[in-house]
Amino acid sequence: MSKDHSKDWLEAELEAELDEDYELDLDDAILSETVREIYDRAHPPTLKRRAYLHQLLSLQAELIKLQDWVVHHKKKVVVLFEGRDSAGKGGAIKRITQRLDPRVCRTAALPAPTEREQSQWYFQRFVPYLPAGGEIVLFDRSWYNRAGVERVMGFANEKQVEDFFHDVPEFERMLVRSDIILIKYWFSITDEEQQLRFLMRIHDPLKQWKLSPIDLEARIKWEDYTIAKEEMFKRTNIPEAPWHIVEAVDKKRARLNVIDHLLSLIPYQPVPHDGITLPDRAFDPNYDRSEMPRELYVPQKY
Repeated sequence: MSKDHSKDWLEAELEAELDEDYELDLDDAILSETVREIYDRAHPPTLKRRAYLHQLLSLQAELIKLQDWVVHHKKKVVVLFEGRDSAGKGGAIKRITQRLDPRVCRTAALPAPTEREQSQWYFQRFVPYLPAGGEIVLFDRSWYNRAGVERVMGFANEKQVEDFFHDVPEFERMLVRSDIILIKYWFSITDEEQQLRFLMRIHDPLKQWKLSPIDLEARIKWEDYTIAKEEMFKRTNIPEAPWHIVEAVDKKRARLNVIDHLLSLIPYQPVPHDGITLPDRAFDPNYDRSEMPRELYVPQKY
């Protein structure tokens, strides 16, 4: 490969990486002009895309170092992401996992419990998702569903909620005693911000799937959720696993802040790496590569 061709190839690869970041960051993919104007008026200018991506890439490089440390020392990390609907939990999780090894760092987003799971010990269905040594698990919502949506929407009775509050501190202490690093985040947005984000989802065909009937009904119960959240903080903010509140009205800043804070909570250090050398491939001058039938190929429409 010539020097000029190598440079062109490298530039194309870097542009592809930035295109991937840009696609991931398209939060306003298809909006009506009316909703866009309302949203723009309600928000101060956020970080410029170039500055945001520069900071994001720097933090993601640190996340790779954290990942290597977790694997090398067989550490176990659990991070809970909680907050109201549309608070930005999923977007933050995507930026954390974007450049990490999915065999090391995975996301757990559990569906509604089945009839069988409803008859089990409440925490039972979460246990299989907990990490082994050398793994990181990010919970996109967690066992705190019982203190929030299940309580407010009437899916759990008062006894079940009270049992949860009684049990969850000890459950989390058990996790910490088993050498799990447990970190809990609450993404905080305003009433007005949630309304704007719901409007965006309603008018964006690429995001309408994010709105469920439960989400829309929960919108009516904003104050009930606030009361439930305040009691949850009061009764589950334990020294072994305290809550950390992320101001999330500005999505870009929230993502950068939560990644930076997460890195600050874990005492990772550089770990030794073996040098990597690309070996020469075996070459057989007598081998002729056979042609595959054309019908096996994906049509090249683009």
